Amino acid sequence: MATTAEPPASGASAAAPPPGAITIPEFEIVPRLGLIPVAVVFVGLVVAIAVNELWPLEFFHVAFGAAWTIVDLFLGFVLGPILGRLAVPARIELTTRLMPKMVLIMPTVVTATLAAGWQLGHLLGTVDSSYYNHGWIVASYIVVGCMAVIALGLLEPANIAVLFELKKPRPNPAIIERLMRRFIYTAGILGALQIATLVIMTKISSG
Repeated sequence: MATTAEPPASGASAAAPPPGAITIPEFEIVPRLGLIPVAVVFVGLVVAIAVNELWPLEFFHVAFGAAWTIVDLFLGFVLGPILGRLAVPARIELTTRLMPKMVLIMPTVVTATLAAGWQLGHLLGTVDSSYYNHGWIVASYIVVGCMAVIALGLLEPANIAVLFELKKPRPNPAIIERLMRRFIYTAGILGALQIATLVIMTKISSG
């Protein structure tokens, strides 16, 4: 059954939502079917690290690093500004369809990228202080570390908090608006940091 988010109103009828109430569709905070591909990814990641060979580690680091970059750039520079300009009903509709998927996507791509990248660095020796591009590697650690903290410490909690608020019998529109602003601004910061990562990684690759 759908819930409603409504602005404060006096004399509202208890039998029906007052005029201006917003219908919120049913959704799962954590899509259960999505847990299956997430489990497959983590099993594959563990196997790749245990095998400790170049191809599987490079696959996980490059594939999921690219996915992380694409998601951040899209959220930060394309979807974020659009979301901020949508009418409230359209924003809620998009939020209930997109954000439950983001609950699974972001931790998965961040964990796979960082874990495979660290193991790959050990295998290739790029994490050693003797590596000739060590300064750029350290710069990448700083930028990627900031991105991981922001993604998992700010963006993801804002995402989950919005979903929990929307699940309440009477969601508070002011709280949702505040959390959505935090989500949009955080996504924009991540997009900017991803550009810095691209600069660093292309510099390392080119020598």
